[in-house]
Amino acid sequence: METVSIKLEDNFAKDLDKTIKKNHYTTKTEFIREAIREKLKKLETEEALRRLKMMFGSSKHRTTDKQLHEAGEKAFAELEKELA
Repeated sequence: METVSIKLEDNFAKDLDKTIKKNHYTTKTEFIREAIREKLKKLETEEALRRLKMMFGSSKHRTTDKQLHEAGEKAFAELEKELA
């Protein structure tokens, strides 16, 4: 396991400590790891949505609102499975 050190402004560190206690995290490390995991997952989702928009943008035929809605639901379900 790699060790990473960070420096925080005093006010930010105090706010972090309050949040950790309020939400029952046992350590700063536990909180920070979870925050990083959430951020990585969010970035993956955003990238998948960008790819999806590119695919829809390249369509050569007209798409009805109903078709677009159905495709969006299908894409969301697939992303949900992929990121779960």
